[in-house]
Parts: sequence; C-alpha cells; structure tokens
Amino acid sequence: MKLKEIYNSNKPIISFEIFPPKAQNTDELNQKINDLFEELRILSEFNPAFISVTYGAGGSTRETTLDIVTKIKNNMNIQPMPHFTCVGSSRGDILEYLKKIESAGIENILALRGDPPKGETKFVKPVDGFGYANELVEFIKSNTNLSIAVAAYPECHMECCSLDQDIENLKRKIDNGADVAITQVFYDNNCYFEFLEKTQNKGINIPIIPGILPITSYSQIERISTLSGCKLPDELSQKLAENKDDSEAIKQIGIEFAVKQANELLKSGVSGIHFYPLNKAFAVKTVLENIKTEQRV
Repeated sequence: MKLKEIYNSNKPIISFEIFPPKAQNTDELNQKINDLFEELRILSEFNPAFISVTYGAGGSTRETTLDIVTKIKNNMNIQPMPHFTCVGSSRGDILEYLKKIESAGIENILALRGDPPKGETKFVKPVDGFGYANELVEFIKSNTNLSIAVAAYPECHMECCSLDQDIENLKRKIDNGADVAITQVFYDNNCYFEFLEKTQNKGINIPIIPGILPITSYSQIERISTLSGCKLPDELSQKLAENKDDSEAIKQIGIEFAVKQANELLKSGVSGIHFYPLNKAFAVKTVLENIKTEQRV
C-alpha cells in the first residue's frame, strides 16, 4: 500500500523507524538482527502501517538495509519503507538500487539528502549525483513508481539559515513529488503546530507526520539535542536535570512526557505518529499502551 493510501484513513496511523545494527562480523550481525526482530515482534502488536529502515552514511548499510526491509515484508507482513540518501551515489548507482527495491515489492521510500560520512564535516555532492533531497525526489518520481516520503524540520534544519527558508526547501521536495513528510524529533508541540501553520500558508497540504522519541536516558537526550538542535520545554528540562543520575526516574519522566505529547498531537487531529524506538520496544510499547489512538478529529 502506498503512502497516499496509508494516510487516507479515519484513524491515526502508527509507524516506527529502526536502524540496521552494526557488528564486527557476520555472526554478530545476524544475532543483532535476530534481536532486532524480537523487538519488532513486540511492536507489531500495535499494527504499524509501516516500518522505516535507515540507511547508513555513504551507503555503509545499504545491503543490510535491503535485507532487513525484505525480511520485514516477507516475514512480518508489514510494509517496510527504506531510507535512501544522496551521499556517495551516482545516478546510475541510485537507479540500480531503486530497481532492487521495486523488484522486492517495496512501494514506499524515504528520500533524504543525508549526513556526511563519519569523519567529514561537510556534505559533498557526488560526481553525477545529487546535492539536495528535492533533486533525489524528482529523480525517484521520474524513474520509479515508488511513493515518496521526505523529512521535515519543525525547528529548522541545523544547516539552514532560517525556518522560512527551510519551509521553501520542503516545498521544493513536495513540488517534485513527495507524498508525505515525517518530522525530525521534537519535544515542544507548539513548535510543530506553528510549523504546520507556516507550511499551510505556503500551500503545503500533504500530511506532515510528527516524530516522537521517548527519552530513556539523560546522555541520550543531551546527544540528540546537540545533533538535532531540538529544544526541551523548561519543565521537562528541569525534571530531567534534577534526576540525571537516576536512570529509572529518567525513563519514567521520558515515557510520561511522550504519552502526554502524543495524546495532545492526536487530539489535534494529526494523520499519524512516527515513533523512533531506537531498536528497543519497551519505551514505545509503554507509550502506545497509554495513548488514545482513536482521538483523531
């Protein structure tokens, strides 16, 4: 089922993002993949419409991503959605991979510019490749029948000069063929609501799906805040700081906040929520057990 059909629903859509595990050897990788699928089986109880699978910088997990995507489709009977980036790929490389995806029966893809490979600080456009996600979207749209999702940044992409400019960048991706946008993690719903208003004023009318990552450790949220620039509401930030040495308290605070955040988003009428479980089921499972998914307006 393609993204347009998935989000043409009276109920909010639940989806997840996972990433291919890294390992020193094949045996270790296979074990980690088996462990990942045990976590996914727990999350599958919540009937996700799809599971997206990230794609390592420079294509470092390209084949593992495809293997996991195929296994989700064939063994779990859940729609998978591979990520794909511009990093390190020529047009020929991209087309070859897209055809592999289609031949595996995959219908959806998340198109991203991508981050620079490890050790590099600046994105470099590949030879005969693309420098921006909107160019990749246009190429996918012109050469495949895949339905395309893209990323959105309610608090502005860290490399962009302003939120207004970032929204113009999002509009280019949509004008070139994107069907759905999924947001980067955020913790202040007001940022998301204000972002929606701004995008609607620019004529953007595709679903913009909020992304939620329940906080489960203090070091985790410090790292995420640094990498993404997401802001924490003052009350949440204070609670986390006061309990930073108590790991169980941090999990409880993070999960309770994610429940509150998700319920507020659902009450506002969002088309769905995309959860980032970081390959572990516990936190997202607990959140989903405590939210009201029938709340879509």
